[in-house]
Amino acid sequence: MKSVPRNARCYVEISRSRIAANYRAVRDAVAPGSGVIGVVKADAYGHGAVEVARVLAREGIEWLAVSSVDEGVTLRTAGLTQRILVMAGVMPWEFEAVREYSLTPVVHTLSELPRFAEARIPKVHLKLDTGMDRLGTLAEATRIAEALAATPDLAVEGLLSHFASATDFTSDQTPEQIRLFHEKAAALHALGIDPPLRHFSSTNAVAYPRPGAWLSLVRPGHAIYGYVSPARGAAPPATFRVQPALQWKTHIVAIKDVPAGARVGYGGSWKAELPTRLAILAAGYADGVPHRLSNKGKVIAGGRLAPIVGTVSMDLTTIDITQSPQLRPGDEVTLLGTEGDVSLDAQQIAKTAGTISYNILCSISARVRRFYTD
Repeated sequence: MKSVPRNARCYVEISRSRIAANYRAVRDAVAPGSGVIGVVKADAYGHGAVEVARVLAREGIEWLAVSSVDEGVTLRTAGLTQRILVMAGVMPWEFEAVREYSLTPVVHTLSELPRFAEARIPKVHLKLDTGMDRLGTLAEATRIAEALAATPDLAVEGLLSHFASATDFTSDQTPEQIRLFHEKAAALHALGIDPPLRHFSSTNAVAYPRPGAWLSLVRPGHAIYGYVSPARGAAPPATFRVQPALQWKTHIVAIKDVPAGARVGYGGSWKAELPTRLAILAAGYADGVPHRLSNKGKVIAGGRLAPIVGTVSMDLTTIDITQSPQLRPGDEVTLLGTEGDVSLDAQQIAKTAGTISYNILCSISARVRRFYTD
């Protein structure tokens, strides 16, 4: 993905064509047996929920998924007409908005059912906790049936769950979750409860298919943005390939030459062993550069990797550009992306920072300007 220089101190550039291609890769991998819910929560993992949703809408997607009612309302007010699934709960004051904006909530406890019925919300999806021990009901099928019988005007359109460790093929947790889901779904079916939609698999369980986990729908998020987490153990080959859709750039604010022995940054945490040329970048942890990259992260400057030296501060990051003396104030530096043959992606950065790629992408702050290319 070729970047175009931008007049912004710090910015990301997002390729619509890569978003679309990544979506098609997933869709084609699961077709014709499963439909796709495009997960655009957390501002589409930092890529811009409205713009990503519009790309997916042009590709013909029928479902979008968000975390909160507010995220769903944002999509509706932007003109998105797809079904919108609200996955992470509805607050007591949000029921009216769910109805007004035609959102489809996920129900996590049976005690919520009467409240959705009273709010005249016609359709919900019911989440089963199969081992994540986070959201979702642990109730037995008979208890679920009793609760639904008490709210006859409320239709359970979908049944879902969520994997805790889909990439870990050294553990039996995922097969056990699948077994529990199908066992409870069969018990509900025997009681006359048979929701037409069922979904379990997000990106990793689509990329590394698990028997019995691709249901009527799948819920990819990370894959749409170009990432699949590496698997552990004897995983099958990935079912699709995707490419990162986002590049993150900043500019050099100043350059200075320091002598051997100079200490850089808060606490003087880095000491120059030799005379060193430094570049100070217009990006810091307030922009999303992980503080944990202090003295160990890298960026791409002048087409080559350059180490971060000293502590990452709120608005600035210092790098060693001794090997790229041609750089000048105002020149661009790549925080995440590709220059020539050199690349840094969110998974590489996350490994250095001791976190996960999702966190790297979602932490790019709102003050970092977003630009879109076709």
